Amino acid sequence: MRDDGIAYDAVARSFHWVTAALVLTMIAAGFVMLDAPSGAIQNFLFDYHRSCGVVLFVITLARLLWRFKTPPAPMEEDIPFPQRMVAHAVHGLLYLLLLAQPIIGWIGTAAFGAKITVFWLFVLPPIVDKNKEMADTYLEIHEAMGLVITALVAMHIGGALYHHFIRRDRTLMRMVRGA
Repeated sequence: MRDDGIAYDAVARSFHWVTAALVLTMIAAGFVMLDAPSGAIQNFLFDYHRSCGVVLFVITLARLLWRFKTPPAPMEEDIPFPQRMVAHAVHGLLYLLLLAQPIIGWIGTAAFGAKITVFWLFVLPPIVDKNKEMADTYLEIHEAMGLVITALVAMHIGGALYHHFIRRDRTLMRMVRGA
């Protein structure tokens, strides 16, 4: 542990909880928008989902830069090696997918011919030309990756709750209070 006893500083905790809120709302919007009837509500959900994806991409990049500049304290020493490896794998995959997912979505959306309007403020330029086959492929990949992200988030939350309620260690509180 660091000399000051703080596992995660306020910036790292803020990045984490903003990311969590965005990811959870994007997952919900992703499921709902696909089943919503065509029209204003579905269009709003697609625009919201895409906007959050753009913001999440930027936040994830900033979060990784902060993490390299200010690495977190190591995990508690009594956490078994297999749990450490699973935790590292889940975190690594989440970072990778949170960076790849918006790009895949951007490609799929552009190939579909739709615009990405970021919170109704500006429009991202299309990254590829309109192409139905490409759109179908990339949007299927995007959906599959969304399900993987959902599973990883569930594992992450489950792991945090396991540490808090079963192991009764400080893992969760390190991200809640920083100590």
